[in-house]
Amino acid sequence: MVANTIIGSWDRSQGGGNNNANRLARFADSLDLCHSFQSFNTCYKDTGLWGAYFVCDKMKIMEFTFHLQEEWMRLCASVTEAEVERAKNVLKTNMLLQLDTSTQVCEDIGRQLLCYNRRIPPHELEARINDVSAKNIHDISMKYLFDRCPAVAAVGPVEQLVDYNRLRAAMRWVAL
Repeated sequence: MVANTIIGSWDRSQGGGNNNANRLARFADSLDLCHSFQSFNTCYKDTGLWGAYFVCDKMKIMEFTFHLQEEWMRLCASVTEAEVERAKNVLKTNMLLQLDTSTQVCEDIGRQLLCYNRRIPPHELEARINDVSAKNIHDISMKYLFDRCPAVAAVGPVEQLVDYNRLRAAMRWVAL
């Protein structure tokens, strides 16, 4: 969840894109790469899915995909403790803000049952998040992202979508 928060989300209607702490959001804004993007994480007790979806102009698909994969590979090589701390603070804040109504609490209980087989109290969840370090992000990213086959789904005018073999090869680029 912390790595997912590092990648983050962004929407063109948000202010301050060029001053955003999130690198991908800064690229998206300054290079006019997309209308919006969101990293997502769905976890269950025995499996999970992590990825990103984005909306962009048909002529920007290749460039945004390059920057997205660059960020994923950066998690494998050079994520900083400062980025991890920022992401942990954002994640804890967002998780607590999602417990505002009884409906949201029930949804949270359901998600936790699917993922952990039990309800985790907020203090335990906070402790788990606080235990994450840049080395943890590096190790997990190397295990689940580096040199792995991505699943790709696209809708609309996707002529500029990069050939799958190039997408797959980009999952091996690590610049130190």
